[in-house]
Amino acid sequence: HRPALASRSEVVEVPLVSAPVVDMRTSSLALIAAGLVALEGGDALRAAAPVRARLVRSGAPSVARVSALAKPRALPRMEAVPAELCDSDDPEEVCMLPMGLSVPMTMVKTAKLGASFAAWFALNIMYNLTNKKCQNVFPMPWTMTVVSLFVGIPYVLFMWFTGLRKAPKIDAEGWKKIFPIGVFHAAGHASAVIALGAGAVSFAQIVKAGEPVFTCLLSYLVLGQVFHPLVYATLIPIIGGVALASLKELSFSYKALAGAMLSNLAFASRAVYSKAQMDKPVGENLGAANLYGVLTIIAFLLSLPFFLYYELPSLSTAWSAAVAKKGAYWMWRQMFLDGLYYYAYNEVAFFTLSQVNPVTHAIGNTVKRVAIIAATVIVFRNPVSPLSIVGSAIAVAGALGYSLAKTATSKPAAKLA
Repeated sequence: HRPALASRSEVVEVPLVSAPVVDMRTSSLALIAAGLVALEGGDALRAAAPVRARLVRSGAPSVARVSALAKPRALPRMEAVPAELCDSDDPEEVCMLPMGLSVPMTMVKTAKLGASFAAWFALNIMYNLTNKKCQNVFPMPWTMTVVSLFVGIPYVLFMWFTGLRKAPKIDAEGWKKIFPIGVFHAAGHASAVIALGAGAVSFAQIVKAGEPVFTCLLSYLVLGQVFHPLVYATLIPIIGGVALASLKELSFSYKALAGAMLSNLAFASRAVYSKAQMDKPVGENLGAANLYGVLTIIAFLLSLPFFLYYELPSLSTAWSAAVAKKGAYWMWRQMFLDGLYYYAYNEVAFFTLSQVNPVTHAIGNTVKRVAIIAATVIVFRNPVSPLSIVGSAIAVAGALGYSLAKTATSKPAAKLA
């Protein structure tokens, strides 16, 4: 018979006639759900809540239960199942795909996470490659800094004004805490761009692996925080590896070294200050993505005067020279892509890293840095000495060890009064 629907959580149960066991990882459950849709008739086009299919353990003949977590309404057609269906955290559920296919929810979540990591790595690599290609013919780092920050602003404003993402609400006290973080963000990004333009991308990435050294130093000076000795021990290979890589770096540049080190200092300061000042919410709708949007706007406004002072007078000459080499279309396209890749990889990074534990986070960061170094060496064919390769490996391994040691000894050994 046709079962009645419950009031709040709709439940439809159909006995399975013959099969004593139904494997949720096969398409049989999808066929049962399709049968239930047919029972509901052809008028199931009304907006329906996401439907979840689950095997119910029972001593009676096996039962397939389809529940709609909403008000009573007709079940949706299989091909019209909304995407939210595949966002559940329940490992016993299945994602009902078009064409009557069902996929275990754990497999869906793994696929999403893998795609997020792949996008994060790819966008980060493309940003570094695009930025370096532009600066090879257009050596104007402040211009590149301002453009890369500006490109993401229309996107985030569009998201806020259309309501696709709730706009943040920040009071005066909140702005007092966020503004210094924006200063550090601007300084870190500008310094990194200067380092990319002044030397090899691979060398800049190796030096940037030394950021934990500044984090430990500032944590002690600003927060009075003393970490476990194991954490400090991991700084030795980081410092030694960076020193080795710099010693025999065939494309060594003091400007690139200084820019990367200043970027480390700025980003470490941003992390330490955030920990000291933002232990409580400083506004409404201020999640990771919105906070990054706010910091991007602040960093753009702070970087603009430096661009106007240092590079605006010579902008026309430098632009004409670059256009003569590559063409106007190539330049506009590369600069736009540079900003697009920069904002996109940070957005994806915020989402990806929020979905994993600290160990996976640390490994992901390490693999990302190795991927960038390898990709840029291959694309730009930078000469790399054997000692530089060894130093790079030691520094990157030390950075991974630092993250893992910090996770394993999450409570600081002491805190100064």
